[in-house]
Amino acid sequence: MNTIHIRRAEVLDAAHIARWNAAMAWETEEKRLDDDVLARGVAAIFDEPRRGFYLIAELDGVPVGCLMVTYEWSDWRNGDFWWIQSVYVVPEARRAGVFREMYVHVKSMADGAGAVGIRLYVETENERAQATYAGLGMERCHYYMYEAML
Repeated sequence: MNTIHIRRAEVLDAAHIARWNAAMAWETEEKRLDDDVLARGVAAIFDEPRRGFYLIAELDGVPVGCLMVTYEWSDWRNGDFWWIQSVYVVPEARRAGVFREMYVHVKSMADGAGAVGIRLYVETENERAQATYAGLGMERCHYYMYEAML
């Protein structure tokens, strides 16, 4: 039986995280990320904890995935939403419950910290991920997401 362990990422995990982020961008959007920008972006979370944190999932002691949590203040609810971002599980560990364990861990942490909710966004065509999130009890919200890149 496989053992899944979730832990807070350390600076030594940055290379794994950057590599997994690049893989995720390619798999989901066929987008190539700039390695230097990505490495600096991952390092920035460790440099400024107010931005968020990463979790690492280990399967039988081997790192196999990660996610990032960032915060959004809600004046309507007088509390923080925790945003799950940059989710990646290596292909050979998928369907083994790795994301489920990371999600349960985040949910427990967020509840303990007094967060008002957990949010994430998903590619509109990524039906497999959407089914996973729904299976964990998350609900599709009624907002559309817009952006203006600077």
